[in-house]
Amino acid sequence: MRNLRNIRYNAWKTNASFNGAVITSACWDPAKDELLCTLGPDTVDGRVRLLRVLEHVRASSIDIEGQEIASWDAPSPNPDLAVDKIVSLHHFADSLTTCLVFEGGDITVVRESENSSPSDGVHIEIMGSIDEGITAASWSPDEELLAVTTKADTVIFMTREFDGITNINLTAEDLKASKHVSVGWGKKETQFQGRGAKALRDPTIPEKVDQGAISPTDDGKTSISWRGDGAYVAISAIEQDIRRVIRVYSRDGTLDSASEPVDHIGSALSWRPAGNLIASVQGFEDRVDVIFFERNGLRHGQFSLRYPEGKTIMKDEIQLSWNADSTVLAVTLDDRIQLWTMGNYHWYLKQEILTESKTTQLLWHPEKSLRFGAAIAGKLVQAEYIFEVARGSLTPPYDYGAVAVIDGQNVKVTPFRTANVPPPMAMFEIHVSSPTIDLAFSPANTFMAILHQTGVYLYQWTTQEQRSLPPRLLGAIQFAKEHAGEYLLPLQVSVTETFSIHCLCFGEEGPLIFSQRFDSSSGEFSAATTLYAGSMFGFSRLTQAISEDVVTQDALGRLHGVATQADELYSVRHASQLPWSEILDLAGNVIAIGLSRNGQLYANSRLLLKNCTSFLVTPAHLIITTTNHLLKFIHLTDVDSLEVPPDDPEADERCRSIERGAKLITAMPTNMSLVLQMPRGNLETIFPRAMVVAGIRKLIEGLDYQKAFAFCRTQRVDMNILYDHKPEQFLANVGLFLEQVGDIANIDLFLSSLRDEDVTQTMYRDTKAPKGLMAVEESAQPSVGSEGSSKVNVICDAVLSHLQARKTKDHGTLQNIITGHICKTPPAFEDGLRVVATLMKEDDQLAEKAVEHICFLADVNTLYDEALGLYHLDLALLVAQQSQRDPREYLPFIQNLHSLPKLRMKFAIDDHLNRHEKALSHLKDMHAHQEAQDYTAKHSLYSAALQLYRYDVTNLAIIRGLYAAHLESRSKYRDAGLTYESLNDYAAATRCYRAAGVSCWRECLFAAHQQTPALSPDALTELATTLAEAVYEAKDYAAAATIHLEHLDSLEAAIPCLCKGYLFADAMRLCVQHRKPSLLATLVDAGLADTLSSSTEFLADCKAQLLAQVPRIAELRHKAADDPLGFYEGERAGGADVPDDVSVAASSRVTAGGGASLFTRYTGKGNNSGSVGTLGTGVSRATSKNRRREEKKRARGRKGTVYEEEYLVNSVRRLVDRVEAARPDVARLLAALVRRAMPDRARALDGLLGEVVGACEGAAREVFPTANANVKAGQGNGDGEGNRDGGEEESWQPAGADAVLAETLEAAWRKQDPPVIAPFEKMSLLG
Repeated sequence: MRNLRNIRYNAWKTNASFNGAVITSACWDPAKDELLCTLGPDTVDGRVRLLRVLEHVRASSIDIEGQEIASWDAPSPNPDLAVDKIVSLHHFADSLTTCLVFEGGDITVVRESENSSPSDGVHIEIMGSIDEGITAASWSPDEELLAVTTKADTVIFMTREFDGITNINLTAEDLKASKHVSVGWGKKETQFQGRGAKALRDPTIPEKVDQGAISPTDDGKTSISWRGDGAYVAISAIEQDIRRVIRVYSRDGTLDSASEPVDHIGSALSWRPAGNLIASVQGFEDRVDVIFFERNGLRHGQFSLRYPEGKTIMKDEIQLSWNADSTVLAVTLDDRIQLWTMGNYHWYLKQEILTESKTTQLLWHPEKSLRFGAAIAGKLVQAEYIFEVARGSLTPPYDYGAVAVIDGQNVKVTPFRTANVPPPMAMFEIHVSSPTIDLAFSPANTFMAILHQTGVYLYQWTTQEQRSLPPRLLGAIQFAKEHAGEYLLPLQVSVTETFSIHCLCFGEEGPLIFSQRFDSSSGEFSAATTLYAGSMFGFSRLTQAISEDVVTQDALGRLHGVATQADELYSVRHASQLPWSEILDLAGNVIAIGLSRNGQLYANSRLLLKNCTSFLVTPAHLIITTTNHLLKFIHLTDVDSLEVPPDDPEADERCRSIERGAKLITAMPTNMSLVLQMPRGNLETIFPRAMVVAGIRKLIEGLDYQKAFAFCRTQRVDMNILYDHKPEQFLANVGLFLEQVGDIANIDLFLSSLRDEDVTQTMYRDTKAPKGLMAVEESAQPSVGSEGSSKVNVICDAVLSHLQARKTKDHGTLQNIITGHICKTPPAFEDGLRVVATLMKEDDQLAEKAVEHICFLADVNTLYDEALGLYHLDLALLVAQQSQRDPREYLPFIQNLHSLPKLRMKFAIDDHLNRHEKALSHLKDMHAHQEAQDYTAKHSLYSAALQLYRYDVTNLAIIRGLYAAHLESRSKYRDAGLTYESLNDYAAATRCYRAAGVSCWRECLFAAHQQTPALSPDALTELATTLAEAVYEAKDYAAAATIHLEHLDSLEAAIPCLCKGYLFADAMRLCVQHRKPSLLATLVDAGLADTLSSSTEFLADCKAQLLAQVPRIAELRHKAADDPLGFYEGERAGGADVPDDVSVAASSRVTAGGGASLFTRYTGKGNNSGSVGTLGTGVSRATSKNRRREEKKRARGRKGTVYEEEYLVNSVRRLVDRVEAARPDVARLLAALVRRAMPDRARALDGLLGEVVGACEGAAREVFPTANANVKAGQGNGDGEGNRDGGEEESWQPAGADAVLAETLEAAWRKQDPPVIAPFEKMSLLG
């Protein structure tokens, strides 16, 4: 589908400086991108002149200059050869050396100097001579071998230093190497000659088998062509008047194969660089074919050359030449050059260049695949082409998908929106009078201009009901009439919406732009106006359909407007010459999109990406394909905001994988489709998600819900986008939506597809909005669920309100109403069934259809239960008939219900449906109180029963009693006690409170004293004693003292409890209050001694623990800092030196060669443990069992393991917290000691407490570093988290046991706040 379009054409003539001398040979200097050519020798002058053709590119022009490198006399060394001839010219760019091989046998080398002037220090040397004479010579593509054929029928292989490798004779014995096998097919004696022989002939057997006859027009030349990799060389020569044969030799001179016999094969030869085909020509009486051979010498297809009517090419001297990337085959005839391409096994004639005289040589650029030079008598032509798709507008509604393909005199046109016709076929074919050169569509696809060798055709694009019709011819321009007597080579054409045609041509004075306007009323073209083009090389495509501009690009990348025949320079430009260019206007913001030859895509001067292979510009997107075989969509905004999506087709809808080598042909935003062409030529039409969603959004914004719904359905886009994209707009236009969608099934499909997810924030997030704005919109968007109603219910209610408001409700409307009820969240089964119940009263047939539909939408068993719940037995029977149930299951049950009273029937239904609370309410309404009580106890309906009977005192008391017994049976003693207490059953309440435990000792004693008859004093004492012992065991010493003092009247038992709880002030107060000061010396002092002993022991233990653990933590941290690999990984294998850039971070790049890894020293996952995983990929045999085992090791924190430090740090934190919790008790103890005249003991305890608190403060400073230290340590640990988050490569994620170690290390790096320690102040009274 791609055409060859010229982007460069220049001609240098020898008339001015070299008297019109004939150019005899030429070659490329790829390093300088220049041509070298030779003049002479000829019959007039035997000198050879070597020239370098230079181009001077300026803004106003491109000037060409021929600069002589060297000249010397080259007389013919052979008396049989009147004038010597150059058979090979090759330039070695690395050594500035040019090698010339002459027919007479001389091999000459010209070495240039590295100075600016090529004439300085030029050295000419004849490297050797072949006495027999040379017929052909060719250098290998790698410039290491020279293959030479001599007039003595030999082949010589030489090195670059011209040392002979091998000398091979061309003999008739070589023909035996042919892989061709002949069994006589085609000969008369092997053919059946009876009646009906022709009808019975096998079509796979040829009627005639070639014998290799030599063509009468054969020039007898020998041709050499290398394969692209230089491994083989093909030589075409006539073998002793037997036949012309193509021999294939390997690089070392071994004969590999010989071609099969082919009649009238010509001397033209070219091996495709890709290596699969060897091209030659075969002459017939009425045509000439280009034929192909495989390396084994067997035929492999052909195609016929085309030529103008009235001309024959059978006697032309034809040359063949493949370009560097094997995409174009150049066929050189006597007066023209044809460029052929192949796609889908069809050969297209893409260009035919008239040369006026015979072409001596055509040579392709070795690096720029579509650039060539041609030596044509006294003229050297340089031309360059690009592959470009001639496509129509991509702006709706003009996006017909029009694509035109050039094939000689035929133009194949296909509108892909109308018909997806695969090439080489086409929907329309237009025949022109001469081979087509270029064609173009107007910006709005109104016109199509076809440029051919002799003029321009203007066609009008016509449509009927959005279907394209064959283009209609409006007028024609003939160059011979408009530009009589001028040399004119047409190159490109452009057409506008104002009937203006602009043609870029190359004339005698250089490039020109001719402009003519078509008058639709008269059907004639106006007179041509001319504009000198300077360095302009082509027209840029305009994306705006209403644009009337004509934009060209010059060799410096500047853009010129030439619509008014005045050179108007654009404000935007490209950074350099970009062959593919499109101009778009976004509300006055002009952006020039350009693509370079090496795949760099630019927007104005900004480089977007470096691996682009093709691009399209639609009103919404810049669509590109990349060398990574990805299709990407870039939202069109201003240049600085253009965002190229990442290579993540799984997560980003703007990126999609495509077939390898696929390129863009056209796009149809109206159809939301793209057409891609694969490398072999076949087409593929796709509907990219980004394009489809963007189109659906646009349709929704335009209130075209019909098309939006259709695209959602055909492209499998979630229907929720119809609401989520514009929620308020949808709710305001529900009636319009229903009217446009129309079809009953489509409305049902929409309703059934609804869910509460906002798809515009999940699967169809708008990637065009800036990320910050997207986050703000997402946070600002109200949650539908938080407003009390889900999104699904809001939509269903809106649809139902419009449907129910209709005056007439047909079957479709009722079906949609039922669907709206069933699709709610949760489904409104009752509402849907009520609609069916209403229909049962009006129309039985509609009711049956409605039941079928509702049973299709929901589970029939659920609907049966819901119908029973409506107490509508006929409806339940109708639903049951739609199920797979046996009538014997439900008919007796429904018949039994019919026989029951109404309330009893409702109770039976609700009990059957397990709606026990409703069933209980029916029992209450029937005044079946005893049955209600039994039903309450059976189904634990106590809350519902209490609610129902809250005003019935008698039954309420009974239910409360049942409830209390129920709570007691479930061990909910506190609640049971409260319930019994509300019933004044204090004995049961006492029992429950006592069973509830120490938290209810007050309620228990209260209930015990309220019992009737009252408990005996002994029973109360026993109860109080039991409770006192229980609360003492629970360490509630104040409660125990209260019970002993108030309920057991025992001060002697209460004071030890208070002392045990460090409540010395209360103990001393009670001794005085009860006038028993003697207890101070006996009980209080004894309690002080006990608590002093325990406190001193506790503080001493804490001090000892701190003195042991804090230095150990410092030691471990010192080891980890000095030798992290030794601490975390173990010994390095072989005693290798530890690198100085080690990191203890969790990174896949930290490994010790041959030793255990960072995470495997303690998990047994090293190389010597048989692990089959690798750190780099995260593959591991660690399982959850390993993880549990490792977590146990971490919890134990055994000494010597990697988990020891974490365990010790946590232990210190717990110890500090315990000390802080004990300080209030110690403070009360100190005050009591002072009050009881024990200052020495108080002073010792106070000092010990100060030491412990000081040790805690020191431990907090040393064990728990500050936040800044943690940050620095984290940054210094190699890769760290920053590298894992910001690096391009994915970091290794540990699993199993390795993950436990990783969590430990991360916990060590993470900031840990030190425990809070209150300031310590010594008691001033103690001194």
